[in-house]
Amino acid sequence: MENVVLITGSSKGIGKATAVEFAKLGYKLVINYLTDKENAEKLSSYLKEEYKTETLVIKADVSDEEQVKNMVQETINKFGRIDVLINNAGIAIDKEFEDRTVEDWKKTLEVNTIGTFLVSKYVSENMMKNKSGKIINISSTNGINTFFPSSIDYDASKAAIINLTYNLAIQFAPYINVNAVAPGWVNTEMNKELTEDLIKEETEKIYKKRFAKPEEIAKVICFLASDDAEYINSTVIKVDGGM
Repeated sequence: MENVVLITGSSKGIGKATAVEFAKLGYKLVINYLTDKENAEKLSSYLKEEYKTETLVIKADVSDEEQVKNMVQETINKFGRIDVLINNAGIAIDKEFEDRTVEDWKKTLEVNTIGTFLVSKYVSENMMKNKSGKIINISSTNGINTFFPSSIDYDASKAAIINLTYNLAIQFAPYINVNAVAPGWVNTEMNKELTEDLIKEETEKIYKKRFAKPEEIAKVICFLASDDAEYINSTVIKVDGGM
């Protein structure tokens, strides 16, 4: 039986790279997006053509409970099961601290943290029924030891995801492994607006002297989903090149 993976926010960036890596491994894929329908469908077509992968493209806002329930049910209707969940969908609203608003905080926490909770809650019902599953949450070094007041709500949301990972691992034991990956700087669309000075400054802090490729994060995610990682649970893995 081919395994099924649901990757939230998988039309670009780390989510897209992760989808490609799972396709290489023969997984059936659920590609979730909210606004970028064109790239989601392009990715689906590419995976079908290149890897003969069966895919399902679903538009859903992970912070909306009804949309999450419908996404999970649509997946079950098509594939019958969900073996792996990658909670990757996230947003960052960068502003100077004094310009930060309550609405910024609410939106960031709703998508990054509550979204991770909601998708995990409804996917776990199928996993618990099957007594098997892997959930990998995408946090950030911003939730551990990299701090920027201009992204204070993002940092808090990513720290909350780590705490959520620990709690979900307890809740779903012994059947579902719940782990988190905490990337450092990655060359994704989210970071395209960074200034050259900031990129240079941050690169100097990294032992590898470069930002990560999305594929390098994706490979760690795939490892945690594999049988080789069966005894890794309630763990956060930093992937930051040394920082």
